[in-house]
Amino acid sequence: MLTHHLQNALEDLRDLIKITESDIEDIKKAHHDPQFDRLSLKEEKLKAFETKKAMIDHEISSLMTANPNVALPDLLNEEQHGALEELKEELSKLHDVNKKYAKLVLVVSNLYNTFLERVVPTEMQGYKKVASKESNVLEVRV
Repeated sequence: MLTHHLQNALEDLRDLIKITESDIEDIKKAHHDPQFDRLSLKEEKLKAFETKKAMIDHEISSLMTANPNVALPDLLNEEQHGALEELKEELSKLHDVNKKYAKLVLVVSNLYNTFLERVVPTEMQGYKKVASKESNVLEVRV
């Protein structure tokens, strides 16, 4: 059962990586709608991975409880060891891809915020930003 959960968790991780890589390509092309369309799929895959990870933890815990005098590496077979190593590698890859995506999101966010500040200048009133009274978004001449 542990092997099954490990394989399914790997599939979910690989799907998350592919989705995030698609998001990176779309943000580079300024195609924002497909990213928002994939958001629910991404959340679904993340929840599925978390569920499978909990099942993996439960299976390992059960193995250790049933065999208290045996070290964990000795409880797992070669396939399970390999799957755990792959899981570790895929998690690292997902971390790197997410970091790359986050940098791009931050750059785009700063760009939009700068444009907005130029169009509608704001000033702080306490902890709140409000449109400046000198704001000349629209000038009407008669």
